[in-house]
Amino acid sequence: MSAEGPGLRALVVDDEQPSRDELAYLLGRDDRVADVVCVASAGEALRHLHAGEVDCLVLDVQMPGTTGLDLAAEVARLPAPPPVVFVTAHDQHAVEAFDLRAVDYVLKPVRAERLAEAVRRVVAAREAGERGAPPGATVRVERGGVTRFLDRAEVTHVEAHGDYARLHTADDAYLLRTPLSTLEEQWAADGFVRVHRSLLVSLAHVTELRTVGGRTSVVLGAGTGPGGPVELAVARRHSRELRELLTGRAGTP
Repeated sequence: MSAEGPGLRALVVDDEQPSRDELAYLLGRDDRVADVVCVASAGEALRHLHAGEVDCLVLDVQMPGTTGLDLAAEVARLPAPPPVVFVTAHDQHAVEAFDLRAVDYVLKPVRAERLAEAVRRVVAAREAGERGAPPGATVRVERGGVTRFLDRAEVTHVEAHGDYARLHTADDAYLLRTPLSTLEEQWAADGFVRVHRSLLVSLAHVTELRTVGGRTSVVLGAGTGPGGPVELAVARRHSRELRELLTGRAGTP
């Protein structure tokens, strides 16, 4: 399939045949995946990667010789590295995977719905890359003992939650042990701006700016949230700056 095809070309790298077969079967059932190639070593994987035949990498951690972590480090040095998903029986490598900008970390035995979530993250990462978002802009979140690597481009807005921050995506929310003020500073270059003392929004997800009766609000995408668009109040002191930023992004004189 060509690079312009409708689905992902997934490369599964695992030295164990049963694991490769299971992943190929589960990925093959996903409508977002057009083609699955399985290899047993990092060397074989690199040949496919250098040939430009890969849209995403589904990678085991512990393999003979070059490990999955070693391979991911090499992949990260490619001019346009594909998103990497680790699928492994070993949860102790999650932090290293995060450092290597993996988009997800799935534990074996693999559940179909969990792998489908990983594919969703791959699709989001690729779309973010097409929009020019910074490569590998991920944030580590935890829920119920599970570590996830959330693509920052998926975050629509962030709410203050005491000393924590609640990250909102189109269909979920995650609590992050970081104050809102810290995220405001660290994420400013990625288009996150303060619109209220307890709220940041991503300019990339803004579809409307409304002013009614002297009150300004911002609307985040038609598909945002389970009930449709999300409308959030903008504090008066931030409304002018927000309007100027949105006008600049739209290229309006």
